[in-house]
Amino acid sequence: MLHIFMAGTSQQGQQSSNPLVGLLPFILLIVVFYIFIILPQTKKQKRHQEMLKSLQKGDRIITNGGIIGTVVGTDEEKVVIKVGGADTVKLEVAKGFISQKIT
Repeated sequence: MLHIFMAGTSQQGQQSSNPLVGLLPFILLIVVFYIFIILPQTKKQKRHQEMLKSLQKGDRIITNGGIIGTVVGTDEEKVVIKVGGADTVKLEVAKGFISQKIT
C-alpha cells in the first residue's frame, strides 16, 4: 500500500512545470502586438507631428473634413488657410485637424 502512495506522489512531482512556460504565449502575444500595431502607430504619429511643426506660409494642406487650402498664417494651436480662388475666404483650423500636406 505504501508503494502505491509513493508512486502517486512521484508522478505529481514530475508533472509540475515552470510557471513561465504557461505565460509564454501571453508574452509572445504582447510582443507581436507591440511590433505590428503599437510601434508603427507611434512612428506615424511622430511623422504627423513633425509635419504640423513644419507648416509654413504657402503650403497646401488637406483637413480631416476634406477641405483643401493654402496656409496664410500659423500659430501654436491653429492655422489660417485660404480656401478656393477667392482671397476673402479664410478659415481658422486647429492644427490637430490637418491630415496632410500636399506636395
